[in-house]
Amino acid sequence: MNPVQHGAAVVAETARFVATVKAADLSTPVPSCPGWTLADLTRHTGHVHRWFTELLRRRVQQPPAGREVDLRLPEHPDGYPDWLTDGAAQAAEVFAATDLDAPMWAWGLDQHARFWVRRMLFETLVHRADAERALGLSPRIDRDLAVDGIDEFLTNLPFASLFAPRTAELRAPDRTIRFRCTDGDGDGDGDGSGDWLIRLRPDGFGPVADDTTGPDATVRGTAADLLLLLYGRLDRESDAFHSEGDRDLLAHWFAHSAF
Repeated sequence: MNPVQHGAAVVAETARFVATVKAADLSTPVPSCPGWTLADLTRHTGHVHRWFTELLRRRVQQPPAGREVDLRLPEHPDGYPDWLTDGAAQAAEVFAATDLDAPMWAWGLDQHARFWVRRMLFETLVHRADAERALGLSPRIDRDLAVDGIDEFLTNLPFASLFAPRTAELRAPDRTIRFRCTDGDGDGDGDGSGDWLIRLRPDGFGPVADDTTGPDATVRGTAADLLLLLYGRLDRESDAFHSEGDRDLLAHWFAHSAF
């Protein structure tokens, strides 16, 4: 996916989020976000939209000192869904007016404006899934979108220790974990789509090119399920996944990687 597609998907995912919560009881708890209700989830997502949009509007070149932004939050939670829609529309206007390939500070690997559009997309998508699951619905996620989301997550996770401090403990003496999609052509083989190898080293971790030694552990599942698994939304012991290899290594990964 490219930045223009990411921007369009932000709007589409926001619309799905709003359709999910608009007719719901916003006091409904969200089990995947302990302590939150649907109102909290909607407010958080709208805050993220407005904050990322402000970063893009200013095209910041250094880490900002704070996260204050004028939310213009409605007085009553019933107004949150429309407020979320309005925030996504404002974001789309800024996307269209911004050179998304322009250099810009970001907390992840890609130091360009496009980083924030992609990050906004998957923040919205995962929280849309949170809302659906809170209401007993099964989230539907397009495979190509899920594959892009897995790639975005694994690419940026090594840089997330500022707000996900447990990732700093993802260390091991040269051990590898493979995540492989079971849907799509060739079960993730051949074109590099749907197959990721992560190497844990004594000094850090990150994605690497394939090697000839074979992974120490492998997790297989559909792209949508793997995306939700990596975000800590699904249980790795469920029937949706097939795991093999070093179970202690997998336990270490999942205990320290979600954010």
